[in-house]
Amino acid sequence: MARCRLCGTRKLVAEALEVCGACLRARLPGSRELAIRAHRKARASIGLPELAPQDPSSQACPVCVNRCRPGEGMIGLCGTRLAQGGRVRPIVGTARGAALSYRHSPLPTNCCASWVCPGCSSSGYPNFSYAPRAERGLSNLAVGYYGCTFDCLYCQSWEARTIDSATVHTARELADAVDEKTSCVCFYGGDPTPQLGHALAAAQIARRRATEQGRLLRFCFETNGAMDRSLLRAAANLALETGGCVKFDLKAHHPDVHLALCGTSNERTLENFAYLASRRLERPEVPLAVAATALVPGYVDFEEVSALARFIASVGPDIPYLLIGFFSCYLMSDLPSTSRQQARRCLAAARKAGLTRVRLTNRFLLRDAPEEARRRPARCR
Repeated sequence: MARCRLCGTRKLVAEALEVCGACLRARLPGSRELAIRAHRKARASIGLPELAPQDPSSQACPVCVNRCRPGEGMIGLCGTRLAQGGRVRPIVGTARGAALSYRHSPLPTNCCASWVCPGCSSSGYPNFSYAPRAERGLSNLAVGYYGCTFDCLYCQSWEARTIDSATVHTARELADAVDEKTSCVCFYGGDPTPQLGHALAAAQIARRRATEQGRLLRFCFETNGAMDRSLLRAAANLALETGGCVKFDLKAHHPDVHLALCGTSNERTLENFAYLASRRLERPEVPLAVAATALVPGYVDFEEVSALARFIASVGPDIPYLLIGFFSCYLMSDLPSTSRQQARRCLAAARKAGLTRVRLTNRFLLRDAPEEARRRPARCR
């Protein structure tokens, strides 16, 4: 494990960052520079621009918070959009074709919203679900889009950051994958934001067919939430009308910790989540907004979860919040998994903030921290 370049500690410091969470939160001189350098290196290694391009000869891409302005013939940070004729146009992501992979999974699934969604729980029956509990015998179509507007150093699907090796499917081809046993479709990634036009087009076709056949068909989204508000509004409308959820990955609350982990600002994400929460009462029988946070050792700790939970509670204390045990991978593979002590404190913090629906997953990854090894605590509940 690396030593923090600023304070000298070796405790839970990712080698890729070279700076600890405490120094990032304290905004010590040089901490942001170390974070930015880490992401420049990470993006360059997979052929993406090191920073959001800002060429004055190009119009800003409106899709997400990065507002890339790539020079002629260059791509933006998500890798799915190209500057041509002074405008940023999609390489993929329209009804004509998107870079993606998909698979059918039997219900109930292990998706982050499964504990509150109509396909795997008791919510939404009978208006949005075939069964008062899990819809056993039916399936979910999981659609993973390539490209992402973030650059998370612990991304579990980092291979999907670029579109080079992806298969391209038209919206109609994806809609054709929705068979009579499919009761829900989940769009994730990467992140669906850069190719959301394709997702909405495929959903329109599949939904029309399901309606004609008298079948229920829900649509859900898993996203970092940094898209333009108009895109979020379209996704939220689709989810609301069909019984789906929109799950936000709230990576961190402190802007510098978020920058270090994800390579960009969390301001748009938090604003968009507040908007989504404001619409949850339009359909109270199924949660519209769901939040999830990975408990990254050394970075997303008690302080971060406390701040995130207070934010969520301020816009909707009934919003489901999932804490996820950290799995070390990609450029943060030198960090250990989440400790039981960290998980226990974060659970308590979320509940203390006033949230009424909090859950911990990936419990099998939890470990005893060195300070816990002498006496094993009670299991996290």
